[in-house]
Amino acid sequence: MAIPATQLRRGMVILFNGELCKVLEFRHHTPGNLRAMVQTKLRNFRTGASFEHRFRSADTVERATLEQHEMEYLYSDGSQHNFMNTENYEQVALSEEDLGDAVQWLSPGLKIQVEFYEGLPIGMNLPQTLDLTVVRTDPPLKGATISNVNKPATLENGATVLVPPFVNEGDRIRVDPTESRYLERVK
Repeated sequence: MAIPATQLRRGMVILFNGELCKVLEFRHHTPGNLRAMVQTKLRNFRTGASFEHRFRSADTVERATLEQHEMEYLYSDGSQHNFMNTENYEQVALSEEDLGDAVQWLSPGLKIQVEFYEGLPIGMNLPQTLDLTVVRTDPPLKGATISNVNKPATLENGATVLVPPFVNEGDRIRVDPTESRYLERVK
């Protein structure tokens, strides 16, 4: 599907010179009395290389048609992570390279959205928040007067986030997995 270059947005997947690329950054720019342009930073899915390209505002860009399927994480086998399509029960193995930083947030039963292009998985979206139990953290310091100093906490899935001093082992907390950030304590 062809769209004007002015409609490019961060996160879109496009076909550029026959290669599948993801838009990492974009900026609409109109320098003085010159023609408008869109400055972008793209990442090639096949090579992993990032590069910049300037589109004229009159250019059209081919937007890739992606399929999205809800997948449930099952288990890991070495560097392969196995998921099941919740609609047709087909299983797919994704590598650590496919998953990137999201690997640390995987836990059995976790449902994620996986994007496919021509039958091949190219990316995934984690839930906006996850509720996890703290399995290891330092006890609060007695008599500490500075309350804005965070401490590291290891969660049930092995990920580590910084938490406020009042969070203890056994507490359930809500985290933002895309930013590896503590949000709040939950009951």
